[in-house]
This record gives sequence, structure tokens and C-alpha cells, in this order.
Amino acid sequence: MILVELFPILSAVGLAFSVLTFFRVRVHGYLLVPTFLVGWLRGELALQAIVLEAVAVALVVRAGALETTAGVLGLACCVVSWGLLIAAHRRGLGAGREFAEALAPAGIETDQTVSALHGFPNPFRYGHPDVKRIQDRVYGPSLPGDKGGRNLMDLVLPKAARAGDKRPVLLQVHGGGWIIGDKREQGRPLMTKLASRGWVCVAINYRLSPKATMPDHLVDVKRSIAWIRAHIAEYGGDPDFLCITGGSAGGHLSSLAALTADDPIFQPGFEEVDTRVDACVPFYGVFDFLDRADDRALGKMADLIGPLVFKCTPEENPGLWESVCSLARVHAEAPPFLVIQGTHDSLVMAEEAVTFVSALRAVSTRPVLYAELKGAQHAFEIFHSPRTEHAIRAVAAFLEGVHSDYAKGEARLA
Repeated sequence: MILVELFPILSAVGLAFSVLTFFRVRVHGYLLVPTFLVGWLRGELALQAIVLEAVAVALVVRAGALETTAGVLGLACCVVSWGLLIAAHRRGLGAGREFAEALAPAGIETDQTVSALHGFPNPFRYGHPDVKRIQDRVYGPSLPGDKGGRNLMDLVLPKAARAGDKRPVLLQVHGGGWIIGDKREQGRPLMTKLASRGWVCVAINYRLSPKATMPDHLVDVKRSIAWIRAHIAEYGGDPDFLCITGGSAGGHLSSLAALTADDPIFQPGFEEVDTRVDACVPFYGVFDFLDRADDRALGKMADLIGPLVFKCTPEENPGLWESVCSLARVHAEAPPFLVIQGTHDSLVMAEEAVTFVSALRAVSTRPVLYAELKGAQHAFEIFHSPRTEHAIRAVAAFLEGVHSDYAKGEARLA
């Protein structure tokens, strides 16, 4: 049986993958994506990986894999690998404490009682009996650089929502390196959670590179905000209260939108629209394409995305590159921020988030909270896991705290 012969090799590979998952490993730029995929899937689906591998190991053991020394060593590799995955899973359970510490300076509390088996039966179940999804609403005309369907949005909202309800609104911006991605793929656990608690959530597509060129992506985010101001009341949302979130490239775009309210450069043809937001929650966002603090020792953003996204180098158009770096746009009137970052992120270094948070805290008059999650990989909250549940509970508590201040008249002046 060929699997019996390959068992020692496959077991060693599995152990290597678990090492990449549990430990923070920095590798050459070309290996960033494979490292991310391994750590992401095994880290957030650790229990599922153990069960699947245990079933496979039981079959090869039954077929005689332990009759050789190599087979016994293979089993030992599996046991050590599973031990690392269990440790990674337990670390995810500790995210509740990490979020509690992050929210404490603002006096916000979050429920930390999450089951160790949360998401285990079906980590991809996003439905809720009280929540509905309205798909493919057009938020603006198709513009140059649109590959098709990039001017569309989905709404995730309570089934009970009615026009005029004035419910709080969240805008979700997907990631994908400004090149790939879709509104259906990301932010679903968070939007479902908030919609079940009375929020109206909006997930958008935006133009993607290489057909689109920076700042087209941000202009589309602003266009969706303009649509929300004009139309969200029809779906029960409050056009005067809007928060924004997103992961990775969406973390960049959401933070930049929050820091560039009403900037006419990014609002061509709709300069008069109020594009301010009341709070921002960027997940593992890119905040400085120029890497001024040298936080990206491997794989500089200018080298990785410059030719496709900007179509120029920082030297050729320094003004453009500077204008879309969130780090360069921090200011005293920034809305409240909750920045979320994993220590083991292979694509966006945690040091970059720390640099951004420090710069924003130095000037902002509003809360700037930072949650650094030990062991978390990029895109950790896309499907259900204990760490994801802790994250969406913390974000909900933060956003509802901001909305409570708004309802009391303590938020920004209109």
C-alpha cells in the first residue's frame, strides 16, 4: 500500500506544517503566501485537522504502518504535530483575555465565555434565523477599471429592519491585495453577529488592479459611503451613523477612508458628500506602503504591488504613494479605532500595526485601541473558530460603545 510507504514522509511534512503554525517563522518573500496558507488553515481549523489526520493515521496503522521503524517514527511525528496543534488551539481560546485587555482602556467589557469547540462542526455556517442578505445592489456607475460587478454591494441586516428604523450601519471592505477578492468572501461572521444585534451591514466590491490603479479602490469605498448616506434609510439604517471595517487590503482601505474624510482628491464628482465615519476597525491592515519604520524585513510592499496596483514607483510619483499611506494621514480628529493584528501574520507584520497605532495615538483625541493576538495568522476571522468568536464579540462591544456615545450626543458633531 503506497500510503503505508509514504506515511513517514507525510508525517514529517505534517509536523513541519504544525511547526510553521505554532511558531512565528519569517521566510523569504516568495514563501510568504504558502506559509500563510499553512498557518491560517491549520491554526484556525486545528481540531478539524487533528480529526482528519487521526482517521488517516488509523487507516495506515491498520494496514501495517507500524511494522517498520520508519512507521513508528512517523507516528511519533504525528503525535508531536497534534500536540502543537492543540497548543495552537488553546492559544486561540486565550484571545478573549487579549481583547479584554485591549478594550479595558476605553472601559469596554466583552464576554469571554467561548466554547473550546466553537465552530468545530461547521466553521463555514454563516446564517442566522433573524438575519437576511440582499445581494447585488448597485452603489454607483461602472467606471473604467471595472472587471464587471465591482460596483455592487450586499446588505446583511435584520429581517425585522424597516425603512426609518435608524439602525447603526457597518461598511465591510474585503481584502485580497487590491487585486482579488469579493464581497461574499470576508467579514461574514462579524456582519451576521452585528445584524443579529440590530445593525445594518454593507459589504462592497470595488475595482481591482491591474485594471484599476490606486486610488481607484479608495474612490469606490467613498462612492459606497455616498450611497449609504443617500439610501441606507430605505433599509432601516441610520445614514448619520456609519462605522467601517475590513481586512488586509480592506484594512488599509477602511483605515484610509476613516482618515481622509471629505478629501476631494478621493471624491471626484461627489466632493460635497459627507464621507466621515464614526469608528474604524481594521484587521491586519497595511498602513505604510513605504515602510518608513523598516517593519517589513522581507517582501517590501513597493516591490510586491507597485507594478500592478500603482503602475509607478515611489520615486516616480511620491505624492501618490504618500497620499494613500494611512500612517501619513493620521490626525487629531480621527474617529475611534480598534486595530486588530496577529503576531504570526505572514503577510502583514505585527510591527507595522504597532507603528501605526503609536503614530495615531500620538495625535488623536479619540480612543485608539490595539489588540495583538498571539499566534493569529492573516485572515484568521474569515470562518468560525474560538478566536473568531472572541474577535467579533470584542468588535461588537467596541462598535456598540461608540454607538451608545453617539446616541447620547457625545459623538462627532454633524
